Amino acid sequence: MGWWKTTLFGALAALMLIGFASDASAQPYGRGGGCRRGDRLRIQDLDMSPDPVVQGQRVRSWIVKVRLDGDRSCETEIEIRDSNELVGRARYMLRPGVNEIQMQPAEGYRLRNRDHCFSVTADIEGSRRTIDADRQFCARQRPGWSLREWGDRGGPGGR
Repeated sequence: MGWWKTTLFGALAALMLIGFASDASAQPYGRGGGCRRGDRLRIQDLDMSPDPVVQGQRVRSWIVKVRLDGDRSCETEIEIRDSNELVGRARYMLRPGVNEIQMQPAEGYRLRNRDHCFSVTADIEGSRRTIDADRQFCARQRPGWSLREWGDRGGPGGR
């Protein structure tokens, strides 16, 4: 009877070890669930604060809304670029639905040039990819530089 209990205990221990090993290997790419090629990301909106920004004034923060379609969360590094210049970067755990990310601007970045069109990229399986967007995000020079569009927060027709 003693050998039977020992065999049963050994078999249960082996099953538990196999279960732990399969859990560890089933973890998605990256540190605890990095974003993968099949994850559908889309930029809903890009704003800056303050808005408008006077020529040469520092941007205090960037606010980007990223939509993740799917049923799992994923971690990624998001970058905002003005042409090839890095203007903001943040590591963020995206959850299904719309995620509002507030990030600090790159040190020393100012709106100085004639044109400012921004793109948003994400780290997908170790490579940088531009995230699709419904429109282009270009700052317009009004009394100062502004990213506001019709219907944006505080913009014309906004809430």
